[in-house]
Amino acid sequence: MKTSARKRKSTRFKTISFKITARQRRSLENYCRIHNTTPIKVIKQRMDPFLSKFVEMSDRKPVVVNQLDLFGEE
Repeated sequence: MKTSARKRKSTRFKTISFKITARQRRSLENYCRIHNTTPIKVIKQRMDPFLSKFVEMSDRKPVVVNQLDLFGEE
């Protein structure tokens, strides 16, 4: 007897919007026309390192080596 395959969980997408100037839009459209791609693909490719590499970053900032330690253990 075959077992049925589990249904794959659907990917949830979120919308992000931002504004660019008319000159930036023309520049983006020219780049896309030259490289035969779309503006969305260009933006996603440029953002990929930020979206994939830093998934597990913490909110804590590293302590600077020469920072003054007022309440340090002596």
